[in-house]
Amino acid sequence: MTRTLLLVGTRKGAFVLDGGRDRRGWSVSEPLCEGWPIHDLQWDSSTGSIYAGGGSSWYGPAVFRSDDLGKSWTHSSEGLTYGDDGPKIPTVWNVTPAHGSIFAGVEPAGLFRSDDGGKTWTHVSALRDHPSRENPGWTPGAGGLILHTIVPHPTDTDKMWIAISAVGTFATEDGGTSWVARNRGVSACFQPDPYPETGQCVHKLVMAAGDPDSLYQQNHCGVYRSRDGGSSWEDISAGLPSEFGFAMAAHPRDTEAAWVIPLSHPEEGRVAPDGALAVWRTRNRGDAWERQDRGLPQEHAYVGVLREAMSTDRGDPAGVYFGTSTGQLYGSTDEGASWQMVADHLPPIWGVQAIEVD
Repeated sequence: MTRTLLLVGTRKGAFVLDGGRDRRGWSVSEPLCEGWPIHDLQWDSSTGSIYAGGGSSWYGPAVFRSDDLGKSWTHSSEGLTYGDDGPKIPTVWNVTPAHGSIFAGVEPAGLFRSDDGGKTWTHVSALRDHPSRENPGWTPGAGGLILHTIVPHPTDTDKMWIAISAVGTFATEDGGTSWVARNRGVSACFQPDPYPETGQCVHKLVMAAGDPDSLYQQNHCGVYRSRDGGSSWEDISAGLPSEFGFAMAAHPRDTEAAWVIPLSHPEEGRVAPDGALAVWRTRNRGDAWERQDRGLPQEHAYVGVLREAMSTDRGDPAGVYFGTSTGQLYGSTDEGASWQMVADHLPPIWGVQAIEVD
């Protein structure tokens, strides 16, 4: 049997939580990654390595690697640069292993690739060469101009989707040589033209289990689904208390199931609506949503949940986990029907990733 770990990125380092074989009695590590701000952690099952992406305007960008489940770490930023004449990169927002390579999304928005386990990095320049970067121009969201989500195709090494705030979704089908915008049907409700080719503020992009052409996204202006690899999108926000939010997670096996955490609108603070914390689940690709709040605080919970701070494990039933802006980590081992606090008093949580190890 395997045991479940939670990889948690925070403003003040990374943490590894061990839930054992029954996903209970979680132990919490000391702060890892030398206390650097860490946005995202991911597991490479092919090598048994953990990767963590982070940095700051003071430290610069870095990707950390651990080959012993977090006991020791190395890190590198070699090649994470746009050159002497380009903009400075302060941090890595996403790090994703795929098909023997490691990909990193950075700020200002761009994509980098490593083929040596994170030791050195090469800029995937064709993405920033997309005509939309100059015309109409890439505009930052409130959190900056960031490439925050990387979704590789599970079997086709040439296909990948990425998401940029506040620019939208792009896809490549030739290994990154060229990129196309895939935002048709997604509203940019804050723009004079609500349906431009680019300029949408996608907050999170996830792939449905077992169907690479089925994608979901949580956007600034709604929750959407696509059945054609992002070529077109349908709004599935009806039934949610707010179309605004950051976090989204797909079921590990059920193509039609996913979870979101709606937040109040930006002008209302981007917190749990009415101070009542809840997760919302769909079992039918967003045709309907159900509120899941048993065990979550329903009064005075004015917290946020950020884009990488939600994950599912592969248990049966699946586990669902999320972390808050005030350092609470919640988990469910019954697919959201009930919730328990996994950890408290952590720094503000930026990323949560559930993995299974032997």
